[in-house]
Amino acid sequence: MKLSKKSITGPHKIPLSGYMDFIALCMIILLSLTGCMKEKSRVENLKPRLVITCDPELDDFNTLIRLLLYSTDFRVEGLVYASSQYHWKGDGKGTKWFVPGREYTRFGLHMGPMESWRWAKDEHFIHDAVNAYAKVYPNLKVHNPGYPTPEYLKSKIRYGNIEFDGDISKDSPGSDLIKSLMLDDVPGPLFISAQGGASTIARALKSIQDKFENTAGWDSLKKRISGKVILLLSGDQDDTYASYIKPNWPDIGNWELRGGIMGLGYNAQANASRYDAVFYTPGWMERNITSKGPLGALYRVWGDGKQMVRGDIFDYFGLSGYSESELRRMGYIVWAPVREKGSFLGEGDTHIYLNLIDNGLRADEDVTYGGWGGRKAENPGRRDSSGQQIDSTMSIEEIMRLMMRPDTIFPDFLPALQNDLAARFMWSVTPLYEDANHGPAINGPLRISAKPGEKVQLSADVSDPDGNDISVKWWQFRVGSYKGNVIAEDPSSMSTSVVVPQDAKPGQTIHMILEATDNGKPEMTRYHRIIITVV
Repeated sequence: MKLSKKSITGPHKIPLSGYMDFIALCMIILLSLTGCMKEKSRVENLKPRLVITCDPELDDFNTLIRLLLYSTDFRVEGLVYASSQYHWKGDGKGTKWFVPGREYTRFGLHMGPMESWRWAKDEHFIHDAVNAYAKVYPNLKVHNPGYPTPEYLKSKIRYGNIEFDGDISKDSPGSDLIKSLMLDDVPGPLFISAQGGASTIARALKSIQDKFENTAGWDSLKKRISGKVILLLSGDQDDTYASYIKPNWPDIGNWELRGGIMGLGYNAQANASRYDAVFYTPGWMERNITSKGPLGALYRVWGDGKQMVRGDIFDYFGLSGYSESELRRMGYIVWAPVREKGSFLGEGDTHIYLNLIDNGLRADEDVTYGGWGGRKAENPGRRDSSGQQIDSTMSIEEIMRLMMRPDTIFPDFLPALQNDLAARFMWSVTPLYEDANHGPAINGPLRISAKPGEKVQLSADVSDPDGNDISVKWWQFRVGSYKGNVIAEDPSSMSTSVVVPQDAKPGQTIHMILEATDNGKPEMTRYHRIIITVV
């Protein structure tokens, strides 16, 4: 139901007898607003706290743009420039740096030591992204009032340990910010990403260790920080996790998401199924992303004429119309195959925060639950979106058959993920709420207890803020401790039932998902996870 505001003009007189009713009404409204403000504050406090550290790799830039469009779902505590083995600034004093085995010694190169590596003279890509966000913020907040103000985001930008690859010898504004967040008394986990190297994070930890290690409360403080901080690492891009963090902070949280990670990195389209291939095409990218305002204009695609650092021999992605051999003759190191102009280029670090997005999968509650960003897998290795081990010799048809097996762990989340991103890009250029699509809302129980052999009723309330038609399906997310098959009786109904298998043991869990997709443009999907505990 939509409410309209009636225009009120001219003087209005309230009879004396009505004053008490009027005052009472005002008090009710005031108390209601106070309650709403408290509820808003409570919800804000429940959002995951997130620090983003990233280097100026172009896929980090795309990852950052996506994050800003999802900043409704986090409490962004830091946007920190970081270095890595691929990008570092130097100290500006002529100091030269060299680490054996880095990319400047590979691909037939014999370069270094050097003063800096693949870092623009006045690097400000985080500022550029936030400035573009500021231009579309008036539209974004129409569609979701939870978007943080541009001023707030700008206040969170810091430069971290960017001078040299893996150098944690001194503090930086970025490490000081992270240190203060690690030491604060705000309840709940503190998620810290490393989309580049982890040197800024390592320096924050080392600074804490240097100050408190010889004090009486060190063991307690170390335990508290180790239990509070959760690292979201996109690899160990400067070796500081292996060389400092792991040996000195062995119990610190670390979400190593390896199973079910979707294809968003460089050359992702090479392994895409025919069902997902459209999301990497120039046409889809232009319709849904690159044509959509200031943020879309910044988003990097193949052949866009841009280069993160002028003269970078590893960054030929902005060029179009050249073969790989021609690019090599031009002096470029061609380390990924050339794609059609306008094609998807890469977001290789996006998966590390996708499970913090509030899409109903509740993947932030437990690293084993799984979600858009994958899950912590027991056996690391190259896996497709099903979570199953794949062989490089497999055909697309064989991979698809594997994904459709009844014991598949992960469904194909890519269409829902990319359509959801497209909707948020649309928000950024749409000033009226009714002119864009918004995801369904689902409410229902989160946990149910049942005995082996018991028939369990599953239901939830599903609605759509735009009045769109909604299709639903129930399916088992095979991440629970019960490893057998559980099938919903009527998977396309709002209410259904499942029978807990007779061989289920007390304490085991079964994860059932209600997936709801509207028919808006683009269509949007939300989920609701019900965990059945066997008793």
